[in-house]
Parts: sequence; structure tokens; C-alpha cells
Amino acid sequence: MLNWALTFLVIALLAALFGFGGIASTAAGFAQICFVVFLVLFVVSAVAHVVRRR
Repeated sequence: MLNWALTFLVIALLAALFGFGGIASTAAGFAQICFVVFLVLFVVSAVAHVVRRR
């Protein structure tokens, strides 16, 4: 999931560099959504791991 977020971030940066504002904002939005989903899944996984050890 983090790989997708980084991929969309690179796409957004390249699109912004070349002046494609609509594509850049869309890719940046997808990157933010992927990153938030990654963080939520990471926290849930960490909590589940701690609970299982006890």
C-alpha cells in the first residue's frame, strides 16, 4: 500500500512539474488516500500483534 502511495506521489510531482494541474491534484489525492489507508492498516496490525502476544 505504501508503494502505491509513493507511486502516486511521484506521478503527482511529475505532472505538476510539466504543468498538468488536474492530473497532479488527482494523483496527490490518491496518494493521500493510500497513505491514510496504509497508516490505519499498520496501526491495526500493530495492535493485533501486541494483543496476540499476551
